[in-house]
Amino acid sequence: MQIGVIGLGRMGGNIARRLMDAGHDCVVHDVDKAATERLAGEGATAAGSVAELVASLTAPRAVWVMLPEGEITAKAVAALTEAMSPDDVVIDGGNSFYKDDIRRAGELKAKGLHYVDVGTSGGVWGRERGYCLMIGGETTVVERLDPIFKTLAPGAGEIPPTPGREARDPRVTQGYMHCGPAGSGHFVKMVHNGIEYGLMQAYAEGFDILRNKSSKDLPEDRRYEIDVADVAEVWRRGSVVSSWLLDLTANALAADPALDGFEGRVADSGEGRWTIEAAIEEAAPTPVLAAALFARFRSRQDQSFADRMLSAMRFQFGGHAEAPKGVGEIKKART
Repeated sequence: MQIGVIGLGRMGGNIARRLMDAGHDCVVHDVDKAATERLAGEGATAAGSVAELVASLTAPRAVWVMLPEGEITAKAVAALTEAMSPDDVVIDGGNSFYKDDIRRAGELKAKGLHYVDVGTSGGVWGRERGYCLMIGGETTVVERLDPIFKTLAPGAGEIPPTPGREARDPRVTQGYMHCGPAGSGHFVKMVHNGIEYGLMQAYAEGFDILRNKSSKDLPEDRRYEIDVADVAEVWRRGSVVSSWLLDLTANALAADPALDGFEGRVADSGEGRWTIEAAIEEAAPTPVLAAALFARFRSRQDQSFADRMLSAMRFQFGGHAEAPKGVGEIKKART
């Protein structure tokens, strides 16, 4: 299948590569010409502008936008809207706010265009492992794009089937889901990331307790010198708290047991805040997720081993660098 990809960073570039690995035809564009040229050298068709990318595709077109949430994505969608023809599809695979998706879908529909929002989880490992996809949009359009989603998704792999799912949507067991109309994909991904904050915070605090058991503030007969890297490794094997996130934590601790390569200033990229905002709208109690978000705010004032672990986990799964000292990623309030 032919598809355009705009935004060739850590995830966008690997999305294009995974598609090309499976035989899809990708036309790519990035403001960084070097990134575009790298993909062209790997078999993609390079486009010097959004308009050139659209002109290089055969109608009905589909263009995947993989850019930071906010103004950058808005500008790319606006440029596509001007260049596209009726029945073309804009796919936003970034972490846009779901209410923006609802508005954009309405604006594009008025011009005969389609809008699909895809919450994409997989980070820098996605080319190898595949991407878990949470999709919002019109059913007929999502079905048209199924070859793209099926390629990007990880597939069933070695995960045992869940009993009782035989009559349910088989796409879910392959790692991708049509969640509902416009905005629903990013809404599900938003909550996914809110949960991620809570999981990461729980691991970080638990390992902080283990590490601090050697503190001289404790009576000598109550101190333990616990190897936290070994704890992470043993918990990976048969423990009820095992997970891919714990696998990545074990990687980080094996490479740097004290996590001295991190200072622990932990940014929040928006979805955690939006999850709490949604919880407030719904009057749904979320004390764990709220506390995890507030812990990130506190980490920018003073840092602990737990904060360094959060930084290490974010780097492991997403390649996220620490926020500069004194700087947090502050998002505007959304309505």
